[in-house]
Amino acid sequence: MIFTETKLKGAYIIDIKPMEDERGFFSRGYCQQEFKEHQLSIQVAQTNFSFNKKKGTLRGMHLQSAPFEETKLVRCTSGAIYDVIVDMREGSTTYKQWISVELTGHSYRMLYVPEGFAHGFITLKDDTDVTYQVSQFYTPGFEKGYRWDDPAFSIEWPVQPSVISLKDQEHPLLMMEV
Repeated sequence: MIFTETKLKGAYIIDIKPMEDERGFFSRGYCQQEFKEHQLSIQVAQTNFSFNKKKGTLRGMHLQSAPFEETKLVRCTSGAIYDVIVDMREGSTTYKQWISVELTGHSYRMLYVPEGFAHGFITLKDDTDVTYQVSQFYTPGFEKGYRWDDPAFSIEWPVQPSVISLKDQEHPLLMMEV
């Protein structure tokens, strides 16, 4: 696997190294040893699937708070997403900064999301599937969210959202958080 650290310390884009032959290819999608070599850890507690019917479906910006902070390994298995993470670690030199990466079913690219990052995405195609491996169980009462259009982040989304859950629409702006 090829690990590329982003400008947000601890967040990585991970590409596969396919071994090709006449049948197609074979590659690892996860290797505990390789993750450990990059000081990354993901003890998988849960694997989540997201099916999104329509292009423009927005999910986010989500995270779980202490003591149930989670790392995520995100991959689009069909379709395409514009995946965004925001560093919400107070005291971090990149606090409130964000990055994006396009993940598609054909690229096999993944995004490693460290603890303390808000995560969200918008679909770029109809019928898009996303898989998340997460290090913590979902814990009601410890989930947090921020508005996708929060001026504190100024995320540049490539398309206007057409489908957003009521819960995601009602996330607070960062400056309004108590």
